[in-house]
Amino acid sequence: MRGVRWRRVASQVGRSVAVWAVSTVTLLLLAGILPDFRLRSADGDSATDIAVTAAFGAGAFGLLSAVVWPLLVRLLLLVPALVLGLLVFFLNGALLLLALRLNPAERGAAAPETAVVVAAVMSAVASATGAALAVRDDEAYRRRLYRLSDRRRRSGPPSPSSPGTVFVQLDGVGHDVLLDAVAKGLMPTVARWLDHGDGGRSTHRLTPWRTDWSSQTGASQLGILHGSNHDVPAFRWYEKDTREVVVCNRPTSAAELQRRAVGYAGHGGLLAVDGASRGNLFSGGAEQQALVLSIAARRRSRENRSRAGYFAYFSDPANAVRTALSFVADVGREIGQSTRARLRKQRPRVSRAGLYPFVRAFATVVERDVVVASVTGDMLVGRTAVYADLVAYDEVAHHSGPASRDAQKVLEKLDRSLALIENVAEHAPRPYRIVVLSDHGQSPGETFRSRYGLTLGDLVRAGCGLPVPRGAERTRSGAEARAAVRAALRIPVEEGGERHRPARRPEPIVLASGNLGLVSFPDVAHRMSKEEIDARHPALLPTLANHPGIGFLLVRSDEHGGVVLGANGAEIPLAGLDDDPGPLAAFGPGAADAVRRTHSFPHTADIMVNSFHDPADGEVLAFEEQIGSHGGLGGAQGRPFLLSPLVLSAPVADGEELVGAEHVHRVLRRWLRESNGPQVPLESSEERAA
Repeated sequence: MRGVRWRRVASQVGRSVAVWAVSTVTLLLLAGILPDFRLRSADGDSATDIAVTAAFGAGAFGLLSAVVWPLLVRLLLLVPALVLGLLVFFLNGALLLLALRLNPAERGAAAPETAVVVAAVMSAVASATGAALAVRDDEAYRRRLYRLSDRRRRSGPPSPSSPGTVFVQLDGVGHDVLLDAVAKGLMPTVARWLDHGDGGRSTHRLTPWRTDWSSQTGASQLGILHGSNHDVPAFRWYEKDTREVVVCNRPTSAAELQRRAVGYAGHGGLLAVDGASRGNLFSGGAEQQALVLSIAARRRSRENRSRAGYFAYFSDPANAVRTALSFVADVGREIGQSTRARLRKQRPRVSRAGLYPFVRAFATVVERDVVVASVTGDMLVGRTAVYADLVAYDEVAHHSGPASRDAQKVLEKLDRSLALIENVAEHAPRPYRIVVLSDHGQSPGETFRSRYGLTLGDLVRAGCGLPVPRGAERTRSGAEARAAVRAALRIPVEEGGERHRPARRPEPIVLASGNLGLVSFPDVAHRMSKEEIDARHPALLPTLANHPGIGFLLVRSDEHGGVVLGANGAEIPLAGLDDDPGPLAAFGPGAADAVRRTHSFPHTADIMVNSFHDPADGEVLAFEEQIGSHGGLGGAQGRPFLLSPLVLSAPVADGEELVGAEHVHRVLRRWLRESNGPQVPLESSEERAA
């Protein structure tokens, strides 16, 4: 045993010396290349003196990075996470200047801007060298993984021997998109789990499920994590009783929706027992929360750890530099891809200028790296249940298209993240079952505005006899990554063009959620009926129903309770949709049930508008500026997936369908019960039967 310990020590010392040697050589090369960086005195030195100076500088820089950097990050806890990420280069440069000053011979100097470059290269080289040397050393790799969560592991209780469960949500990845990526070889980890092409045995099963009418993260994730998405009619909607616009990715709205869901469901959530929530809109009842939007609106406190994951990740200078460099590279990649699309005049296309390259890089690099690091840390301390959301694909697909080359590149990187999580599971203190799922898919199609030259708001105003602006206004996109960026920067998530508390006026409020539109009249306190709308604006409903870009409308009816309206005077009572689906026929099975459920919500809009859908190619027309959209009915957006280990029971019996986020929640809770015994609160008899 003692011999093994000494071999480990010798191996660690050998790797440290090797990293030191490579860093020294790197420093010598940079001194020869960069004009404002030198490793000798002004009078000149021998080659030996220069080498000793380089070795001392490399060693001092490595030591300062290991000792000073975590303390420096701790002192900067009040700095917004993204600002801290941008400070990485400058702080590293300062450490290098300090390392050179520590040389007793006072050799070596660098201009401040050059020091930033040298420090970044040094950190990257040291990290790459250490990782390369540890590749064939399983014990070293295990120790390196354990260091990701060393502080939490020491403070946490011993892990039980029963299996833990990791739920990884690939935001916006549809069932068919996943299968296509596997077939093309873009996701080898998922392919191996499903036994696609390598002749091995399957370890997972793939199950499609059907979303509710509101096919977006707010409704789906709330239902999955908290067991209820009752009264969530869309991504954003107007509530007449509070006179507020609720937006799922606004922290204050997310907190309120979570509170309501807990009340409806009667329990804290999926993660209430030793759980961790990472990168989600909602907490799921987890005690451990990081990058969770629903707690981002609170004052900073011990209970508010929404940004803690950023600081834990960036406290490692190698992580910080690697992510910062990848961030810059992805910004450049997006600029190049968007420029190529513009020069080729690709259609459909939306604007990808302004801050979008940085928002995309945040989603595809920063958020992914931090969330994956948080998940691996949770596994290494043995948490019972972890739920994490990776939003990278969803953000890119909104602007590049669900099947675009840009989006496929993101799927490759997400698969590597799954491989890393799988690798960490082998070194965790308890066995883990990895469940991968999505909250919705995405449907392709150009925007309503680009096809018809006006927004849904313009069409509603025309139907009401109100003046329409000469220049149609651009409807903002409400992708999840933008809210995550704002939360990281501690900027209130308020939607441009939407008043948080609109005044009561006769003009309608028109809101968009992908290809789902909502029209509300704020000066009427109740949900208006078809008869009231016709009496007030006789041309409005016919104008909307007969427009070629609109598939159907849902309105309340004094005579029938609720009706679906379509082109050419189609008017089908909700009770008769099973016999005569009318305009819902193009939207496939389950559309009638989804519409009837939304009709029952207290805050359903006066007029619910679903865009046109072409079943032949799956196209919809987004009312937002998105060429890959979700939020309503039609196409792949309503068909996400659930990828589960075979050791868990089948999600549904043969011949049955998995319908709705609340049903998915019951399945996930059943799996936790199978792995770890009864959960708190105990399930009802109905849940046991699910």
